[in-house]
Amino acid sequence: MTTDGDVPAAMTFELLKSVPASAAAAAAARLGRLALGGRKSVIDTPNYFAITSRGVVPHVSPDNVARHLKTGGAYMALEDFIERPQQNLERRPPIYDHPSPNGRPLHSFTALPTSLITVLSARRLPAVPAPLGNSNRSVSIFTSTGFQVLTTKDYQAAVEALRPDIAIPLADLTHKELTPTSKRALRMAERTDDWVREWFADQPDTNSPNPIATFAPVLPVSYSLQWEYIERLSEDLISHLSGLAIYDADILPDLTSSTSYGNLNLLPRLSVAVPASPHHMLRQVSLGMDLFTLPFLNAVSDAGIALTFSFPPPAQAPSSDILPLGIDMSSTEHQTSLAPLAANCTCYACTNHHAAYVQHLLSAREMLGWTLLQLHNHAVVAAFFAGVRRTLAQEDGEAAFEAARARFYAVYDPELPAGTGERPRARGYHFKSQGGEGKRNKPGWSKLDEAEAEAKAQATGARAGDVAGGEESKPDADVADALQRLLVSGGIDTPVTPPDADAEELCHKGFAEVDKQQ
Repeated sequence: MTTDGDVPAAMTFELLKSVPASAAAAAAARLGRLALGGRKSVIDTPNYFAITSRGVVPHVSPDNVARHLKTGGAYMALEDFIERPQQNLERRPPIYDHPSPNGRPLHSFTALPTSLITVLSARRLPAVPAPLGNSNRSVSIFTSTGFQVLTTKDYQAAVEALRPDIAIPLADLTHKELTPTSKRALRMAERTDDWVREWFADQPDTNSPNPIATFAPVLPVSYSLQWEYIERLSEDLISHLSGLAIYDADILPDLTSSTSYGNLNLLPRLSVAVPASPHHMLRQVSLGMDLFTLPFLNAVSDAGIALTFSFPPPAQAPSSDILPLGIDMSSTEHQTSLAPLAANCTCYACTNHHAAYVQHLLSAREMLGWTLLQLHNHAVVAAFFAGVRRTLAQEDGEAAFEAARARFYAVYDPELPAGTGERPRARGYHFKSQGGEGKRNKPGWSKLDEAEAEAKAQATGARAGDVAGGEESKPDADVADALQRLLVSGGIDTPVTPPDADAEELCHKGFAEVDKQQ
């Protein structure tokens, strides 16, 4: 949460309390405060940054971000803004030409509140793996018009032009679930080392009123394969660094166990390791993570889930059932519920609407339903981190936090609910299609027999195609044959073309001719 305070001269991070007190040299939870120069905003840590899509927090307009969200910043990806259409490969992305009276084009283009800290990286979280991988001078990015190459020079020029508050230099990442081989991991560390050194060597030496803070990437590979790179950060580049962007929280014990990296341990740590649930977030907090990016927050809102967890967790008898992390608001059991989305929640959605209204909006596919869920879920996560900070601030913060964390693990389900409702339309730049998968977006309309077949398939557990391809499809064939006879006899002038027919079927039924000449 941001609070007004004195304007610092540059970005600063103050370590308020270490749990235990020697956390500067050990992997442990800690309290901190982050402030940026020229701004009247302070972020108390541990805390989180919202993840945007094309510069927008999904389902929430910029004015509502300022009014209702308690996040301190927003994570953005350059690949969201620099698509290159095939019809005009020389087209300059509009974000570079947008006027910026405040000297921060990224803030101006996205219309986000100036109190929000902007974090710019090359790839989204989570990123879509590129089929060709990276080269020694570039990375592959996935824009709305497909994959394209982003060179290290172009990325640095984009950062200088857009002036984000925090920039993460390029890192050689695979963005795949499989662990890279030792040879590939070593090449990742070597390339990233070269790119970060090049980043600072080519950085213009200007006294800009809007300085850019650099968070150096720490790779998701073992410490033994990137120790030289980390040592260079600690010895040669420490004066240029403002923080660390950590892609794997398991590296923190190695960083903090060595006395050689004491200066690195005083920097703020941004987790880009994509925690899958609040349980993973608490584990990263216990290792000393300060700031978080949470892709699951947008995913659960899209799935129609209202988060219900809290920290510290509620006291519960050992025989009680495990509590869910959220509830499925698309379920019909909420049709008549006048209760808020979560008990004791003070967010805009819970204080102005009830569960039945949100369930109705989701059933009708009204976008306001996802907006209210997003506001609620962000409020739950903000309250979660506020509870973590209050627990750590206690006199016996270490024992209190570990006890509350163990109780959280025992009380709440370890996995987020999947959600049964229909999600918003998926966008092609958020995923890469795999061979053989079905359509992610359901059509807005369909033939009556197809709708009936799908309903029967859901009732019997069979596939809709099996039902539609059986006896239910015979009337279509009979109608087509009858239309063909009427056409031959002159009974009708304009044939009704049967939908979803290929060229051979149309030719067989007299609706088309296939030119077999080569």
